Order: sequence, then structure tokens, then C-alpha cells
Amino acid sequence: MFKLAILQMRSEKRAYDKSTKTIIDYMKTASENNADMLLLPECFITGYDLSISNDLALSDDDNHINKLCDTARELKIGLIATALTKGKAKPQNSAFVINKNGEILMKYSKVHTCDFADEKALESGEEFKVCDCDGIKIGIMICYDKEYPESGRVLMLKGAEIILVPNDCGSMKPRVQALSTRAYENMCGVAMANPNGVNAGNSCAFSPICWDKNGICVDNTLLLVDDETEGLFYAEFDMDKIRYFREHEMMGNTFRKVYAYNELLNAKVEYPFIRKGK
Repeated sequence: MFKLAILQMRSEKRAYDKSTKTIIDYMKTASENNADMLLLPECFITGYDLSISNDLALSDDDNHINKLCDTARELKIGLIATALTKGKAKPQNSAFVINKNGEILMKYSKVHTCDFADEKALESGEEFKVCDCDGIKIGIMICYDKEYPESGRVLMLKGAEIILVPNDCGSMKPRVQALSTRAYENMCGVAMANPNGVNAGNSCAFSPICWDKNGICVDNTLLLVDDETEGLFYAEFDMDKIRYFREHEMMGNTFRKVYAYNELLNAKVEYPFIRKGK
């Protein structure tokens, strides 16, 4: 079993020390409850502060990150740590995958920045990434990434078994439904951490297993929190059952007809999708 702790909470902007202490406190609680990993909402260490300069964004060896790595090693719990980090010219929206030995296995920076809003001030990441974390292949997509099926698809093609989604947005009902679909179509477990609040929250987790061995549909929802409750929640992924399902069912990368997919790489934008400034 892979037991995931999911934090539904909003952090303060630029309260780096306070947010790091909060994370450590929740890591301790999650460890006491035998969780394998803690998933944070988007930009939790720095807060979702898009006026931040590249100088104030976190470096990969920032002391706050180092403290979290030390805590992960001490408590033997993995962590998806999130922050605005230094990019080449502008900050990036990033997530660090830290394993139970306190090692940073992967840094992923959000590919689909929200260029229609304040995130146009950020530098986009250039690729989707997967790593082997304590025996499970983990992929990350951040918030707006999840709105595009291609994000989950690429992670599946790169070998992801579990896709984790640090998030910070509202209007969650269709987005939660989409995450259930991402789990189904890619045969990957999916989990999201979102800050609590009116029209927000709804942190969730989904199994890819949507029917049993007799073809009878089952509810693949492992966790679905309400909008406003703040706290730590848990979801358990049965990796043996998930891996058996991935080996025998017909979604994922089984019978795709990739010769018909050329338009997916066409960058041209036409009506009705043209937007101001695009």
C-alpha cells in the first residue's frame, strides 16, 4: 500500500519560515499515521505570490528546502514540496519530489503557466518528468497542467504509476471530475492537494480501477474533501491491484493509434480559441 497524506490548507505569502514549520509539523503528524508521503498545495512554502522577483524566489539549495529534506530523512517520509523557485530570468512554479532518505529526486516546474492571468510573470517549465520514489514511479503536474489531457498522457508514457497534483484554484467540480478521468484513461493513481476556501478545497484522490475483474463498475474515488475544511487527509493506493490492472486492461498506452495524432503538435491557434495577447 502507498499511503498518501494530503494537506488542504492555504499558506501565507512570503512567510517562508512559518510555512516551513507548518510543513514540518504536518510531516510529523503524517509520519505518526504511517503515511509514506505528504502532498502540499501549490507554492506552499512561498505562498502563491506572483509579484515575487526572481531574487526572492527559492534556490534549489535554499535552507528551507534543506530543512524539509532533513525532516524527511529523520521521519522516513516522502514529501512533495512546492514553492516559487528561481528560473533563468523569471521565477518558476515548482515542486520537489523528496524521498524518505531526504534526497531530492526531481524538481518539476509547471509547464502550463496561466499566461492569461498573473502567471504570465512566470517562466514556464520545459518538460514533464517522472522519477522512481521509494519503489513507486511518481509524476507531477501543477494546477493548470491538469486542464490539458496531454499532461497526464505524457506522464503515463514516461512510466508514471501515481500522478500528484499540487493545486491552487476554485470552481472545483469539473476539475475533480477531470482528475478522475485522468486516472481512468491513463491507468494511473491521481491525487490533488488544494487550499481550503469557498468554492475551493475538494482535495481528492482517485484509483485507476473503475471496474472489478467481472467488469462491474466500482467507485474509483479514494478521497474527496469538502470545500472549506482545513487539515490533513489520507488516501491509500493498493499498488499490487493497480499494477495488476495496468498489466491487463486496455487503456493507457495499449491500443493507441498514434499515426492519427499529428495535430496534437500543431501550435497554430484559430477561432474560437484566439485570446487577447496570444
